[in-house]
Amino acid sequence: MAIRPILRYPHSGLNTLCEQVTVFDSRLRQLADDLLETMRAAPGVGITAAHVGVFLRVVVIELNKADGVRIFINPDIISVSNELMRQTEGSVSMPGMTDEVTRPRQVHFRYQDINGVQHEEHADGLLAICIQHEIDQLDGIFWLQRLSKLKRDRLIRKWVKATR
Repeated sequence: MAIRPILRYPHSGLNTLCEQVTVFDSRLRQLADDLLETMRAAPGVGITAAHVGVFLRVVVIELNKADGVRIFINPDIISVSNELMRQTEGSVSMPGMTDEVTRPRQVHFRYQDINGVQHEEHADGLLAICIQHEIDQLDGIFWLQRLSKLKRDRLIRKWVKATR
């Protein structure tokens, strides 16, 4: 396992649409292991391959040690609930910057595991929010785009000031 460099906002790679994974091999397992180590070092609870400049549809989530590590390959949302939830979000690509984002509270989604086996699941609460957040990133939608223009501009100014 290795900690990989994380792309920092406003790197153009963070707006890149990621490609489907078609080969499930030792290199994919190594990427997932590296993403986990990179995410833990950041620290964060979710990371995509895009965060480290690999534009494949790979997500690693670890909400807490008790729930364990979840690896989602080629995740796709099938449906979302009408009920919404506000959650503080941020990104390993913009450390220290957070704001509240409103998203559907529940999602039904499909993905493949590290061996290529197809799964469907229902997620609620924080896991649902994280899945939506990371799938957005795979689709080239950085989380700031989910904020109002006023909040987004304020956060970007704060980020620019913090990174000077």
